[in-house]
Amino acid sequence: MKDIEIGQLIAKEKERQLTHIELIASENFVSDDILEAAGSILTNKYAEGYPSKRYYGGCEYIDQIETIAIERAKKLFNAEHANVQPHSGSQANMGVYQAILNHGDVVLGMDLSAGGHLTHGHPLSFSGINYEFHSYKVDPITECIDYDEVRNVALKYKPKLIVCGASSYPRFIDFKKFKEIADEVGAYLMVDMAHIAGLVAVGLHPSPVPYADFVTSTTHKTLRGPRAGLILCKEKYKDLLDKRIFPGIQGGPLEHIIAAKAICFKEAMNVDFKVYQKQVLDNVQALIKSLKEEGFRIVSGGSDNHLLLVDVKKSCGITGKKAETILDTINITCNKNSIPFDQEKPAYCSGIRLGSAAMTTRGFNCDDFYKVGKIIAKCLKNIDDKKLHEELKQEVLSLVKDKPLHK
Repeated sequence: MKDIEIGQLIAKEKERQLTHIELIASENFVSDDILEAAGSILTNKYAEGYPSKRYYGGCEYIDQIETIAIERAKKLFNAEHANVQPHSGSQANMGVYQAILNHGDVVLGMDLSAGGHLTHGHPLSFSGINYEFHSYKVDPITECIDYDEVRNVALKYKPKLIVCGASSYPRFIDFKKFKEIADEVGAYLMVDMAHIAGLVAVGLHPSPVPYADFVTSTTHKTLRGPRAGLILCKEKYKDLLDKRIFPGIQGGPLEHIIAAKAICFKEAMNVDFKVYQKQVLDNVQALIKSLKEEGFRIVSGGSDNHLLLVDVKKSCGITGKKAETILDTINITCNKNSIPFDQEKPAYCSGIRLGSAAMTTRGFNCDDFYKVGKIIAKCLKNIDDKKLHEELKQEVLSLVKDKPLHK
């Protein structure tokens, strides 16, 4: 690379990824094929519009690539229609809102501290600014979704749209129950499956597609594709949705990323992808077992998917921010995270969120994740022991040695 400054920083980031245990639940490592497509000459091409309906010439090969991506997405998730143009999960959510809502319409979404996402109605997000969002939480004892409460809140506010799906919710979601509630109040149902898409693709999490009017997702996280968005919907909403993505909220689609999505969808249809997802689930259980043995409180008592929330405030008297910072010094990367009914400010939080998808891609097994749990526990129980921290860092380096970033 001729730009030495940027080239050096990219090299440093590669070294960081190689030498750290990546536990951020929304991250993963893509294949060489996906990297190649994302960095390809397709980035040169403008292609406003849709296949066979472009506003630019020279799109004959672009059309074929995007059509392949659409058909693969539909096949992978057994969906009637797919729009592969959203640049991100947030823009996918925005596209659905724009398609069916008017400014100020009432919407019901999961509270951020209960596991929802910013785009599910946070007042600082476009979602909370443009629409009248009301929230449902989780049961204060089980820390799981209370479907009776969801129904009661829905009956009270009569939303035009109900949003389910989460950013930090570790349990199965009953999409059928959400559909029943939506039908009872006459609402659309949108499912944001960004975190669990890979599990859904292989049948290890119930699919929202049969029940939801719209399903949004990212293509990274457990789906292990490029950082981007995806929308699935019923055929009857196809035209309404497509015109809200373009020209509604986006201009030219990123066709190099769409090519990477197409590869991602094909990879997710391979038999070894289901093997990978099973390992993702097994690895989470190994990590939970290890942390519980050390006395750490796991939110909701466990996990049904690729992530878990650890209450570090109750477990060892520190904030999530402090835990994130300390773990980074021993080359373990995670993120602070609010937990249900959190008493700490969002900038500090009482918990951390841990995920298994990324390190499973790098080849970690249950024994590795069990060791990681012990390392985390030792570190957070001895936050001032710098000598111990250095020893733990060496353990981390030993675990990641000879583990490639992608398979």
